[in-house]
Amino acid sequence: MNKSEFIAAMAELSNMTKAEAERAFGAFRSTLESALPSSGKITLPGVGTFVVHERPARKGRNPATGAEITIAAKQTIRFKPAKNLVDRIHP
Repeated sequence: MNKSEFIAAMAELSNMTKAEAERAFGAFRSTLESALPSSGKITLPGVGTFVVHERPARKGRNPATGAEITIAAKQTIRFKPAKNLVDRIHP
């Protein structure tokens, strides 16, 4: 399912127009983008948890030259689905 299919399904289930569903989805995404960096964790009951995860610096190799390089530390986002969501996929 892509974004437009998701928005169409959301509009149908919630009795909204597609434009209203698009705005609701945009507001949801904007809220995630602004709240996650400051809070570090967002839990949505029945959906799952978004967590900011620190990846430490590590050694790597340049595949073209074979030279050893240092890959910088960075922050990534991890998502852990809620148990009820996992149970629907793996009964």
